[in-house]
Amino acid sequence: MAVMELAEIIKTLKPGSRLMGLDLGSKTVGLALSDVTRIIASPLETIKRSKFTADAQMLESLIDAHNVGGLILGLPVSMDGSEGPRCQSTRQFATNLLARRDIALSFWDERLSTAAVERVLIGQADMTRKRRAEVVDKAAAAYILQGALDAIARTPGQ
Repeated sequence: MAVMELAEIIKTLKPGSRLMGLDLGSKTVGLALSDVTRIIASPLETIKRSKFTADAQMLESLIDAHNVGGLILGLPVSMDGSEGPRCQSTRQFATNLLARRDIALSFWDERLSTAAVERVLIGQADMTRKRRAEVVDKAAAAYILQGALDAIARTPGQ
């Protein structure tokens, strides 16, 4: 499948399948998973990046294990709305993944997602720096996925 708009991705999903959110970083990939009703996003895990093939194999095994029907990739758009090198890298990752796997995929603007999660982890959860580093990527992925799920819920006809 090609990259599609968020409103279209939901139409391609089989009943009971989930969405997976990805916060793609240069060193790690944070992963989150929706429930089967696609209302709530929960952090899943953080995987360390290596070569694309190894990363893709890990993702594919998680996609299969959790009955994932579509992916939501956080797109690191600049504050002014422009797309820089990080967006290009994310789009290339998506293209490479779609060449390996036929799966619905959409992007979600992730501006300030990590900063928002960091504020919560510092202010409300009162986590140590070390513990925050362990959970921030998967929590950011959940934040991204939840934003997309909320947008889908607001779409007429959903």
